[in-house]
Amino acid sequence: MDFNGSDSIPGPRAEDQLPQTAQAAAKIVIVGGFGVGKTTMVGSVSEITPLTTEETMTQAGIGVDDNFGSASKTATTVAMDFGRISITEQLVLYLFGTPGQQRFWFLWNGLFEGALGAVVLVDTRRLEVSFDVMGRLEERGVPFVVAINSFPDAPRYAIEELRTALDLTPDIPIIECDVRRRASSRDVLMTLMRFLHSLAMTGART
Repeated sequence: MDFNGSDSIPGPRAEDQLPQTAQAAAKIVIVGGFGVGKTTMVGSVSEITPLTTEETMTQAGIGVDDNFGSASKTATTVAMDFGRISITEQLVLYLFGTPGQQRFWFLWNGLFEGALGAVVLVDTRRLEVSFDVMGRLEERGVPFVVAINSFPDAPRYAIEELRTALDLTPDIPIIECDVRRRASSRDVLMTLMRFLHSLAMTGART
């Protein structure tokens, strides 16, 4: 490379540059078991082309990875997904989707570092995988909301039934969503932001 100015290191693409009005940013993690829709959610809501670390699934995962309900899934996240969305002109959220397979959960600690809050995506066909996910967030002290991703063949339950089944306290929001739809994914993030604001206001009064 010629350092006299004839060539230069390319900067970020125009679509990736932060809005000039942005004044604050927050890190949000999207967590859940294998195949619950984390990559889809980040991709549907991100205003920039998302970064993904998906790899083709191979026979090596047979007997190791639980792909119940995801037999047609051919790729899986092995590190993280990354996207960005502007909630307001001033506030930007950085979205980090975690890998769902348990053998990659050792990466979660780094992804949780500095997170303001989290979305726990839940598949009602596999509620049991959500307990470890929520337990890890509670251990790290990361506040979260629960988003029930609507799969066509998944059983439907009343919100209070789900709250009981997931052993959630009354204050934790539960919202139904379709992560394929940008508006629905954005509603989940707005629910999280309102929850975090309510926690901040409660803390300020105590």
